[in-house]
Amino acid sequence: GDRIQAEIREKIEEQQKEYFLREQIKIIRRELGEEKDASEQDRDYFLGKLDENEYPEEVDTKVRAEVDRLGMIPTMSPEYPMARNYLEWLVELPWCLSSEDNIDIAKAEKLLDRDHYGLSDAKERILEFLGVRKMRPEHSGAILCFSGPPGVGKTSLAMAIAQSMGRKLERMSLGGMRDEAEIKGHRRTYVGALPGRILQMIRRAGTNNPVIVLDEVDKLGKDFRGDPSSALLEVLDPAQNHAFLDFFMDIPFDFSRVMFVATANVLHQIPAPLRDRMEIIELSGYVTQEKVQIARRHLLPRQLKEHGLDAKRLKVSSPVVRQVIQEYTREAGVRGLDKALASLCRKRTLEVARRKRPRPEIKKTDLVKYLGQPKFYDDPIRLRPSVGVALGLAYTGYGGDVLEVECVSPGKGQAQGRVAYTGSLGDVMSESCRIAHSCLRALAGSLGLDEKKLERQNLHVHFPAGAVPKDGPSAGIAIATAMISQLTGKPMKSKVAMTGEITLTGEVLAIGGVREKVLAAKRLGIKTVLLPEENIR
Repeated sequence: GDRIQAEIREKIEEQQKEYFLREQIKIIRRELGEEKDASEQDRDYFLGKLDENEYPEEVDTKVRAEVDRLGMIPTMSPEYPMARNYLEWLVELPWCLSSEDNIDIAKAEKLLDRDHYGLSDAKERILEFLGVRKMRPEHSGAILCFSGPPGVGKTSLAMAIAQSMGRKLERMSLGGMRDEAEIKGHRRTYVGALPGRILQMIRRAGTNNPVIVLDEVDKLGKDFRGDPSSALLEVLDPAQNHAFLDFFMDIPFDFSRVMFVATANVLHQIPAPLRDRMEIIELSGYVTQEKVQIARRHLLPRQLKEHGLDAKRLKVSSPVVRQVIQEYTREAGVRGLDKALASLCRKRTLEVARRKRPRPEIKKTDLVKYLGQPKFYDDPIRLRPSVGVALGLAYTGYGGDVLEVECVSPGKGQAQGRVAYTGSLGDVMSESCRIAHSCLRALAGSLGLDEKKLERQNLHVHFPAGAVPKDGPSAGIAIATAMISQLTGKPMKSKVAMTGEITLTGEVLAIGGVREKVLAAKRLGIKTVLLPEENIR
C-alpha cells in the first residue's frame, strides 16, 4: 500500500510541476506581449478578417455578435469549437468576391471545336449563352442541362464552358444522393454539422460565381431522409436562388451569380418541376462517320501518348477504326471505342517491350489477334421480305436498329379473329399490336380486305430476337403492314423500312430518334425509309 501511494504521489508531483512551469511560461510571454490567450487570438483573427475583406452588412453584424459570444464560452467547453467552426465558415465564404468573366467568343468556338467533334446544336447554344453574358454581364441566364446517352461528351462540354469563361470549375455528382441535407446543410444543433455541398464547393472555389457541374441529375435518390430533387428546386430557380438559405449558415447566400450546368442520361427520370427550371440541350449519339473522326483526331493520339507509342510504332487506318466500331463497340458514345483503342495500344506496347519488331500498320485481319472475336454481328435482315414480314425501325441506347415484324395465320383454332404477340414486348408495344388489328378490322373495306375472312382468321405477330426486351409505340405502322401482307398474300416491297405510331382511325403519329433510325437503315442496306409526315422537320 505504501509503495502504491508513493508512486501516485510521484506522478502527481511531476504533472503539477509540468503544469506550473507551462503556466509560468505563458504568463511571462504574455507580459512580454509575445503570446495571447487562445480566445483573444481567435477574436483578433475574426475581427481582422472583417477589416481585410468586404462582407454584406448582415454578415458583418452576425460575425461581431458571434465573436462576442465566443469570448464568453470557456475554451475547454465542447461548445467552443462548434461556435468557432461557424465563425470560420462565415468569414471564409466569398460573399462579395467574384472572378471577372473573360469571354472571347472566337476563342470559345475554337476551344469547343478542338475538344468536341460534331454536336453543332449544343455548341451553337453554348456560344449564344456566352454572347448574352458578354453583352450583359449581370444577366442571370438559363440553367443548361445536357441530356444524352453515356459517353457523348456532356461533362466535358460543361468543363469547356468554364474554361472559355475563365471561371473556376467545381463538379458534384448527384448519382445516388438520398439526403436533402447534402444540398441544404445540417442545423448547427447537430454534432459535426456542415453546410450543404454547394456552399462547400463555393468556399473551395474562392469566388461567388464559379461554374458548378451537377452530374447525373436524373439519378437522384429519394427515401425517408428526404428528397434532394425538391431541395434543388430553390437552388436552380433564378427567381429564388439570389437568397438561398442554408440550414447551417442561417444567412441567405446569393447563388444567382453561380452558373449551374446539369447533365442527365434519361430526361423522364428528372422530376417535372426540376426539369421545368432547366433548358434542355439534347445530345444525340454519334454516327459511325463521326466516331471515326473522333477516334482519329482525339482518342488515338491520346492513347498513343499514354502508352509510350508514336505513329512509327502503331498506325490504325480509318477502315480498321470503322470495323472496331461496328464489330467490337455498339454504343451511342465513344467510351467503349476508347477502351478498344487502349487495348490495341497496350498489346502493341507489350510487343515493343518484348523487343519484337511488328509492322506499324494494323490490318483488319489482325483485329481478332488483338481484340479477340467480334462481339457484335449485324443480324442478316431480310431485305426481300416474304409474305407477312415487314421491316420496322427501332431506337435503342446504342443508336438505331432495324426490326423485323413477322405475322402468320396459325389456322382457326378455338378463338376466331384473335391476335397473339410474342418477342419480350412491353405494355406499349403489346397495345400497338391490338391497336393495329382493331384498325385493320375498322378500315377493312377501304384497305381492300375481306371483312368476313378477317373476323374468322387468327393472327400471330412475332418480333425476333425473342429474348431482347422491346417497347415503345413506333412499330405500330410496321405491325399493321405485316398483318396486311399476311391477309392479302402480297409481300412487302424490297429494301423498304418504316416507323410510326398507328392510331385506331389509321393515322400515323410522329416518333423520336429519327436520325439514329435512318442511319441504322442506311448501314444495313435499306434504300427507302417511310417516316410519319409530322417528322418532316
